[in-house]
Amino acid sequence: MSAIEALESSHSSVPVQGPMFNLPRTSLVIPTLNEAENIKLLLPRIPTWVHEIIIVDGRSTDGTPDIARSMRDDVKIVLQPKKGKGIALRTGFEAASGDMIVMLDADGSMDPYEIILFVAALVAGADFVKGSRFMQGGGTSDMTVIRRFGNLGLTLLVRMLYGSSFSDLCYGYMGFWRRHVPLLRADCDGFEIETLINLRALKNKLKIMEVASFESERIYGVSNLRALPDGWRVLKTIFRERVSTPTGVQVLEQGMS
Repeated sequence: MSAIEALESSHSSVPVQGPMFNLPRTSLVIPTLNEAENIKLLLPRIPTWVHEIIIVDGRSTDGTPDIARSMRDDVKIVLQPKKGKGIALRTGFEAASGDMIVMLDADGSMDPYEIILFVAALVAGADFVKGSRFMQGGGTSDMTVIRRFGNLGLTLLVRMLYGSSFSDLCYGYMGFWRRHVPLLRADCDGFEIETLINLRALKNKLKIMEVASFESERIYGVSNLRALPDGWRVLKTIFRERVSTPTGVQVLEQGMS
């Protein structure tokens, strides 16, 4: 069995029989804040080959961590020190023990069966893989007109300032090798972390690949994303990063000091 055949077979919840391809250990990082109803539907859909599921909870009041433990006894619950998606993801990265990390939202908008696409791209040689709703095979049923045009404008701005070929910028379905966490050092607190991670991957010249992804509507609850305020934070992040020192250089300088 080839590596790709084994990867495709492992998409199913049924264990692969016969010769096995040794998958790199995948850590799934899922930030949560009052996502109990969504977690009930999400966790059963996560492929069994995933090495670990890390729920980073923002002090939910609806019992999200308890629901997660009741659904899967192997889930790792980590409490984030303060609010913010950026802080949640950084906390999850620090807790991860796998060879690669995949970021997944808890609201049901991202399809867990697509995790295999990120893993396959990393195994094929990518350092960093980002989902795209606007390449062939992708799509979205969750974006308002304002968010769609805002994302397009920010994506085009990053293309112009950084020389990227991204087709989608503000989407948090991503995967990367855990060894690159220091280079992607995400030192922000809010939703702009997704853009910042993309920019750090660009500036540190990682081998980046986009894979098609479909974004569905949130199943239960209301998103904490605020289009205009969070869009403004993303815009400021783009310009600030353009003139800052690449993270890899900072890490090297710190190691030599």
